[in-house]
Amino acid sequence: MEARARIDALREELHAHNHRYYVLAEPAISDREFDALLEELSALEAAHPEWDDPTSPTRRVGGDLTDKFEKVAHQSPMLSLSNSYNAEEVAQWAERVKAGLPDEEVEFVIELKYDGVAISLWYAQGALVKALTRGDGTTGEDVRANVATIKTLPLRLASGAPDPLEIRGEIFFPWPGFEALNEKRKEAGEPEFANPRNTAAGTLKLQDSSVVATRPLDCMIYNVDADTMTALGVTSHSEAVQRAAEWGFKTPQGRALEVVQTVDEIMASVAHWEKARHDLDFAIDGLVVKVNRYSQQKRLGMTAKSPRWALAYKFETERVSTTLQGVKYQVGRTGAVTPVADLLPVQLGGTTVKNASLHNADQIAKLGLREGDTVFVEKGGEIIPKIVGVDGASASAGDLFSQAIEFPNACPECDTPLVRKEGEAQHYCPNTATCPAQVRGRINHFISRKAMNVDGLGKETVAQLVEAGLIRDVADLYRLTAEDLLPLERMAQKSVDNLLAGLEASKQVPFERVLFGLGIRHVGETVAKHLARALVHVEAFKTTSVEELMALEEIGPIVADSVATHFQDPAFLEVLDRLKAVGLQMEVVVEEPLGNALEGEVVVVSGVFDTMSRDEAKAAVTNHGGRLVGSISSKTTLVLAGDKMGPSKLQKAEKLGIPLMDEQTFLARIGVSE
Repeated sequence: MEARARIDALREELHAHNHRYYVLAEPAISDREFDALLEELSALEAAHPEWDDPTSPTRRVGGDLTDKFEKVAHQSPMLSLSNSYNAEEVAQWAERVKAGLPDEEVEFVIELKYDGVAISLWYAQGALVKALTRGDGTTGEDVRANVATIKTLPLRLASGAPDPLEIRGEIFFPWPGFEALNEKRKEAGEPEFANPRNTAAGTLKLQDSSVVATRPLDCMIYNVDADTMTALGVTSHSEAVQRAAEWGFKTPQGRALEVVQTVDEIMASVAHWEKARHDLDFAIDGLVVKVNRYSQQKRLGMTAKSPRWALAYKFETERVSTTLQGVKYQVGRTGAVTPVADLLPVQLGGTTVKNASLHNADQIAKLGLREGDTVFVEKGGEIIPKIVGVDGASASAGDLFSQAIEFPNACPECDTPLVRKEGEAQHYCPNTATCPAQVRGRINHFISRKAMNVDGLGKETVAQLVEAGLIRDVADLYRLTAEDLLPLERMAQKSVDNLLAGLEASKQVPFERVLFGLGIRHVGETVAKHLARALVHVEAFKTTSVEELMALEEIGPIVADSVATHFQDPAFLEVLDRLKAVGLQMEVVVEEPLGNALEGEVVVVSGVFDTMSRDEAKAAVTNHGGRLVGSISSKTTLVLAGDKMGPSKLQKAEKLGIPLMDEQTFLARIGVSE
């Protein structure tokens, strides 16, 4: 039973550290110490599967797969709130409340209205057992496996929590994480997500919880079951939320949970948050005002659609009207065609807006846009302003001769007929070889700072070179001469010298950045590093299968398929061979080759080591001729196993009969003495 006691102690300790780090922002140990404890727990759990616990801290990384979510009836309906938009409507609601509670003092509690996804969390014996979406208000879908990856949400409650417990909150996507996700999608040539709210909702419905775990969703509690709290002697909503914090939940603090007595105080809070919301690292679209005392909530009761004791105050979405001067179509490096509205400049949210997103052909048709329309533009939770409607009273609305906006049938850059894949909203230009926009896009990506970082070469010069017919792909850059460049406008001798010097210097850029610069769809900066370090030489990419790619660290099926497809494409390989011929780095360079003791070995590194970090261990593998992979398969020949090796890897290695090598044996093999 000594192992069982240690497992229980580790789980409790790690739950506490998670809470301190993610909820209280007061970490008590280093990341390395936390990882060591987690590895120890993983090893013990692997050795004792009979003590499995779905609320273990080791479950935070996800991994559950599902093709459907179970539908479950809510214990009580998840109703919507009545909305208000001005002080008069708030005052009218407050009067109705006081009329229903004659001769009683009424206090109100004000909370933020988080712009996310409502969730109902069910706990039994202190453990999270279900997490239901709102659904139709009476029945939701159980997305527990995905919700369990949210680090601010307790999988197991602290002592003193009621049992059972239903508690409700809002899952949202904070701005920093959302913007980082979009940046990765942009690097990989994927469409960016429109706003955090929709992205949070979509993330919760993903079938692979390990993908959900990579997205930093957050959860804020806003409602505790009133009957449960009343049985504990808690008499008000504000007190209940404060008690929830004691059980491990993230709850609103300070003015985000404010108790007031009058309509004037409510509106003062509205005025405060209309400005202060822009300083938050997550989106809110208003405030929620509730009668604070449970006894009064109960007497006021419900309508068929909403509680009488609560009201949502919705901030007015930032909206302006302006003139649609036309629509331009941007063709990206992957061939995706995106319509962008050309607007008469107008002030919106403190910035001058000249363009607005129209997303796709369906959106243009839905709005029925015509040149000269007066259109309504909003920012709201969107990163990019968007057109949300047309003023029917504008002059162009009844003008039969004004030009209707029609999505083009052919590429605006090369006149190639556009294609639209079944089930997709985006139109694409299939002319990847010679479409000027795609050529420019690929070259601009190649020379960008995170890729080849070519000094002396910018987007305007690239456009000039493509138009002059001097370059049609990235390899053509290295054929340019001073004689080619000097006749061009704005290309004096100094500019030409700088450009050619920049191209020459780029030949020393490391292979992982060359790989990123090639613009393989779904291969961003980080993925390129993992691929380069795992396969080492560009030639290995040509012979590595999709299955072998998926075995590498951080590589999923979509990335693997994209990489394999590119490295079987004759046109892509032809450009690659020309780049190799002019001297670009096509392998990970080991500055000081240390030996070939691991030549031919396919190695997985797992666990914690005494004399080196895990990164140093991985570097040692590649520096001595080994090939590093992230997961164990039948092709793996060796596992470098440190202390507290992950249980899944240990089990798989044993099942496949793959030898394990400890740290001392490994060091001896590569000729390093302790």
